[in-house]
Amino acid sequence: MARFKPVDMNPRFLPVVLEQQIQPGTFEHVLHVLIDTEFGLTPLVARYINDDTRAPAYDPAVMLKIVLLAYSRGIISSRAIERVCRENVLFMAISGDTQSAYTTIASFIRHLADQISDIFTEVILICDRQGLIGRDVFAIDGVKLPSNARKARSGTHAELAHQADAIERRVRQMLKTHRSLDKQSEKNQIHAQRKAEQDRIHALQIEAQSIREFLCAHPKRTGDASGKGPERKSNVTDNDSAKMATGKSVIQGYTGAATVDAECQIIVAAQAHGSGSEQSLLLPMIEHARPFASKRTVMTADAGYHSEANLEQLHDKRIAALIADSQMRRRDERFKEQAKHKSKPDPLYNKKPALKSAGSGKFKPLDFHYDPVSNTCICPAGKKLYSNGVNNTANGRTYRKFTGAKSVCMPCSLRQQCLRKPDTTETRQVAFFRKNQVSPLKYTESMKQKIDTLEGRALYGRRIATVEPVFGNLRYNKRLDRFTLRGQHKVDTQWKLNCMVHNIEKLAHHGYAR
Repeated sequence: MARFKPVDMNPRFLPVVLEQQIQPGTFEHVLHVLIDTEFGLTPLVARYINDDTRAPAYDPAVMLKIVLLAYSRGIISSRAIERVCRENVLFMAISGDTQSAYTTIASFIRHLADQISDIFTEVILICDRQGLIGRDVFAIDGVKLPSNARKARSGTHAELAHQADAIERRVRQMLKTHRSLDKQSEKNQIHAQRKAEQDRIHALQIEAQSIREFLCAHPKRTGDASGKGPERKSNVTDNDSAKMATGKSVIQGYTGAATVDAECQIIVAAQAHGSGSEQSLLLPMIEHARPFASKRTVMTADAGYHSEANLEQLHDKRIAALIADSQMRRRDERFKEQAKHKSKPDPLYNKKPALKSAGSGKFKPLDFHYDPVSNTCICPAGKKLYSNGVNNTANGRTYRKFTGAKSVCMPCSLRQQCLRKPDTTETRQVAFFRKNQVSPLKYTESMKQKIDTLEGRALYGRRIATVEPVFGNLRYNKRLDRFTLRGQHKVDTQWKLNCMVHNIEKLAHHGYAR
């Protein structure tokens, strides 16, 4: 019978040289050298006033190393960071075996808001000195992430007041039921039920009171800084966050925006915003990135950032930019056959071949017979539509609109081919634009001409390969799937810390401190 050496899992006292755990060329080594030799942490040190009295504090340089190393491993919970500092040899080495409590770590991150911009800028300047910023193309984009806020407690002031009324009505009904139970004789059998009801009533009363206090303390949120525009939804748990629509669902969260240089994918500007509107983020992100740009730098962004007002300001400030519009790919001859591919089923969800149905080809305006002289329109079924708009305008262009009558459209046998949603849409509407119209959106037209050139397409084509891998690294490799803090300043701190981790990783990959 074969014999093997015994495996002994009993505790050992092993000699560990902490300094040797930080190997050159690794992220932790670059982090260690950067903070000890490059960073100016005087503002962080100035926060401590224990020179003569009070207990010694944890070194802010060590705390910053711990937090950034934890974020690089996808660890953002303060309790989890405390645990790895106690159990992981690498964290013991980077911190000099100073085991701080999770409350100290959480407090350090919360109070970084005033200094995080300067620290983030220092990392960018070091990347620039290492030649990692090319300044040819800057790509701007954002990622929407959930926050530490309840989506159910979001709405306008009227909606939140209605929620509070509904909760209070429910409390009154529960109290009425509770009193009826008190009149019953079998008190021992219902004691547990009454205790649970009392706890639930107390929780609902607190919730309703918190909504009432929020409505009294916070004014209505408006669409712009001037106080005008439609009311935006507020949130009781985190009023700086916003309700945002993503490709999968609607979330309550923040947009983490970043401006990335195309040379080595260095993030030159980062900002977290509690707004689902990408158009409002374009100019602030460009302003944050301009100190690191040059005269030849071209700013690029996708169609979500496109608006006539943004393009006008870019023109007035003489900023070279390529901002796509929603029709850019339709004008590109390389995508002229994309319609036949879009009609195919999604291969990730439906492996079966698509079956042709009677409603597979929808009627387009070209299928309607329109006579501009008599102002009449005949649908493919031979029925006349009535005109309900002669001088309508869209983006400065005039068009005529026609609508079918319910008595004609509802029983029509061609509904499946005419309407996108025949089960919910009653009638078909069709619009005809007047030909040879000159668009009044001169900045949009100027941008179209610029981006449709061969040089414009080549420069804009670098955008997706510049910024999307950055978000892939942060979301997948660093496991950043949500913001855990509340308030715009704290969330912005958390976003900048993650972007700093990305930039420091780039320094390590390009041989810094070897």
